[in-house]
Amino acid sequence: MKAPYITALLGLTLLACATPALAQSGPAFDCSKTEHEIEDLICQNEELAGKDRKMAEVYKQAIAAMEEVDAGGPEAIKELKVMQRGWIGGRNDCWKAEDKRLCTAGAYDRRIAEMQAKYFLVDGGEPVFYMCNGNPAYVIVATFIPTDPPSVRLERGDTTKVGILSPSGSGSRYDADFGVYFWVKGDEVQAAWPPDNEMTCVVRK
Repeated sequence: MKAPYITALLGLTLLACATPALAQSGPAFDCSKTEHEIEDLICQNEELAGKDRKMAEVYKQAIAAMEEVDAGGPEAIKELKVMQRGWIGGRNDCWKAEDKRLCTAGAYDRRIAEMQAKYFLVDGGEPVFYMCNGNPAYVIVATFIPTDPPSVRLERGDTTKVGILSPSGSGSRYDADFGVYFWVKGDEVQAAWPPDNEMTCVVRK
C-alpha cells in the first residue's frame, strides 16, 4: 500500500513544482484577451514572452523607485503610465515591419534599457560634463549606463533624455526621442538637442 501512496505523493510534488514554471512561460498579459496581431505573436513566441515579463518587472521597479524618492509624486507616475501606453502602441506598429519578431524584440530591448537608465535601476559610471559650442553655460551631463543595449542618461538643466546605442559607421551614437542624439567620436561629441540645434561638445576640464 505504501508504494502507490508514495508514487502519487511524488507525482503531486512534481506537479506543484512545475506549476510556477508553466505559469511563467507566457507574457505578463492575458493571452486569452489579445486584440492585436503583435500581441498574438508575443503569446506564440517564447523569447518575446520573456521580454514582456521582463518589461513588466522593470515597469514595476520604475514606479516603486519614483514612489520611494517621491520624484514628482502622482503626476510623474501618471506620466510614466501614459508613456507606457504610448510605447505599447508603438510596439504594435511592428505589424508593418518586414521582420515582425525582430522589430518587436528590439522595441522591448530599447524600452527596457530606457526605463532602467531614466529611473536609476542600473548603476552607471561617473557623470561626464560636456561643454558645447565653447559656451560654459551650455553643458550636457552624460552618464553612460551598461544596460542591454547600452544607454546614456543626458541631463541639461531640469531636462533629462535617455539615448540608446544605435548602429553607426563610426564612434558610438545614442539616439533619444524626438530626433535628439549624442554621438561620441573620440574626444568630441556631436549632439543635437533640440534636434534642430546641432553642436560640438568636449569634456569640460
